[in-house]
Amino acid sequence: MAILDQLIERIHHTKQNSIHGFFDKRMTKKWVKDLYETLFLPQKSNTEDQLKRSFEEIQETLFVLILSLAVNKDIAESQVNQFFDALPELYNQLVLDAKSILEFDPAADSLEEVYLAYPGIFATYVYRISHQLWLQEVKILPRVISEYAHSKTGIDIHPGASIGKSFFIDHGTGIVIGETSVIGNNVKIYQGVTLGALNVSKEKAHQKRHPNIEDDVIIYSGATILGGATTIGRDSIIGGNVWITQSVPANSLVYHKSEIKIKDNTSLPESLSFVI
Repeated sequence: MAILDQLIERIHHTKQNSIHGFFDKRMTKKWVKDLYETLFLPQKSNTEDQLKRSFEEIQETLFVLILSLAVNKDIAESQVNQFFDALPELYNQLVLDAKSILEFDPAADSLEEVYLAYPGIFATYVYRISHQLWLQEVKILPRVISEYAHSKTGIDIHPGASIGKSFFIDHGTGIVIGETSVIGNNVKIYQGVTLGALNVSKEKAHQKRHPNIEDDVIIYSGATILGGATTIGRDSIIGGNVWITQSVPANSLVYHKSEIKIKDNTSLPESLSFVI
């Protein structure tokens, strides 16, 4: 019992001296969901006044979340205003992302279907709003938001990554995009792709660890691209399951050569007889 009492005391002390006792992850998830639905899935019956009230509630919730991160009221208000000033441009970027899915995925029939059913656009939405908060140096919240998308979609995009316009994720499960990745415009990435670091040494925490992907690159499923000095040149196609740790020039095609051997029709040799 003495050990349990010590543990309870330690937990209580930690809560008193950190934000963990005040920050609400459930409120964060609801805020992410409410903002997405207000932007992309508004009810047809919603009036302009109803939409305005929805945005006001979303704005107030963001203020509460940021204020809970051990900042004062003036800083929280300033950060909320910065975010909502940036929101129209974030919306425009996300519309381009959704249109890219509609244009290049033969299974997509409408933008409404993309917004309702595609994990790639939801993960991209979460990345873009968390990246904006990351740029504003809001602490912890961008990481909590990005991890929520990871848990929902299986797509793990660090909010510190830089991603250009018309970003296309197909299927998406198992995609990992590291913190210092830089991705250009019109890039398409399929499931299981990793843009990672060559090692996870803590000493390199503030260095460029993840690759650069230039404009109009396609990366097919299972490809692994590692290293902060690695650049995939524009208009390149990276085939499935390749492993890349050095730069690839523009207009390259990188793939594994497959070998297929056909069995002949000759009779099989007699099997060995054995007794256990």
